[in-house]
Amino acid sequence: MPFKKHNRQYDLVVFGATGYTGRLAAEYITANFPVNAKWAIAGRSESKLQAVAEDCKKLNPDRDPPAIEMASVDDDEQMSALVKRTFVLITTVGPYSAHGEHAVRACAEAGTHYLDITGESPWTYKMISKYEKSARESGAILIPQMGLESAPADLCTWALANTLRKQMDVKTRDVTISIHNLRAAPSGGTISTVLTLFDHFTVSELAEAGKPFTHSPVPHPNEPKRPSVSIQQKILGVHYVPNLGTVTTALTNTPDQAVVERSWGLLSVIPSRKDEFYGPNFHWAECHRARNWFHGVIIHLAIVIGVLLVATGRPVRAVLRRIVPEAGTGPSRDEMEKEEVEWRGIANPDTETPTDKQAFCRAWYKGSMYALTAMFCCEGARTILEDDLGLDGGFYTPCCLGQGLVDRAHDGGFRMETRIQDK
Repeated sequence: MPFKKHNRQYDLVVFGATGYTGRLAAEYITANFPVNAKWAIAGRSESKLQAVAEDCKKLNPDRDPPAIEMASVDDDEQMSALVKRTFVLITTVGPYSAHGEHAVRACAEAGTHYLDITGESPWTYKMISKYEKSARESGAILIPQMGLESAPADLCTWALANTLRKQMDVKTRDVTISIHNLRAAPSGGTISTVLTLFDHFTVSELAEAGKPFTHSPVPHPNEPKRPSVSIQQKILGVHYVPNLGTVTTALTNTPDQAVVERSWGLLSVIPSRKDEFYGPNFHWAECHRARNWFHGVIIHLAIVIGVLLVATGRPVRAVLRRIVPEAGTGPSRDEMEKEEVEWRGIANPDTETPTDKQAFCRAWYKGSMYALTAMFCCEGARTILEDDLGLDGGFYTPCCLGQGLVDRAHDGGFRMETRIQDK
């Protein structure tokens, strides 16, 4: 499918291409995008960018290597000049709470479409609050959290709701997504992001950004609250969900929930997508499958204690920074090939009378989580470049790119299937 016509020098720029995920994005474009795509890689180090361009040339000798653009993520003037020359910008430079705002502001003001791979939902909330108006005026489509956090959870939820709507003609009452299997190692950049987040946001600001449906553009018609849990579950984390098994706390619940709840609101107000609205009584939760009860308790306590230590102890963060891998590093190629992830989810219909049916979803990817993130961001960019999305300017979520993104992600290795089953 041809790209849309535009008057920019580039179809796409990957900013931060010398970082761990940025390099994977450059490799993905080299291997999978049309050879006539006009694209560039950008960053601060010309020598490192040149090395990436040379690797891209070796990967696909039949296409020209990407152009090289120099820009600093913290320089407003350089960022503004860069984004005015491209139709879409992918930025992989984090931590976003420290280095991401200049790119967001520049794209929102210039009408340049934007995707990133942050999982820092408080930062996303702040950016929406500050630059939504500019994006609406310029026509820029901005999609944060277009990687492992939070594209899979968002697309699984969208697919589950669509299955209920198409096969049972009902809205969705609640969705539970479970990380059924995860075999992966974090990169230095991921760990750095977690540590930096607490340097830029107070505990009260984090709590405010995490309130139910805070990220939604419209308020929940009912009292916006999360599903109630027992005292035992609050303390130990472990519980049982029919058709999902024994589950516990998921580390990705907060960022994924923010995106899914924003999708709920967006689908209720986007004129071309209102038939996909999940429903007025919608609620969502995420969990992580545990091998057994004891395993689930250990995961839950590790997350709770770890977050408390990092959140309240600046000295703890300083010590961790000395011992964690450097930003820009990550799993080796051999380690990446051994990674895999699988999600499972259930959606219960919103009906006046009880029903014994629900929707079930299974999604999986074999390979590096960082390769998955790069793929999602690149295919999101291609969807913007090729599809008539019917979206005005503003901040959107992965599922707002619709079936086009699902189909392209399938070609990129992210497989997803849904069905109606008994509860």
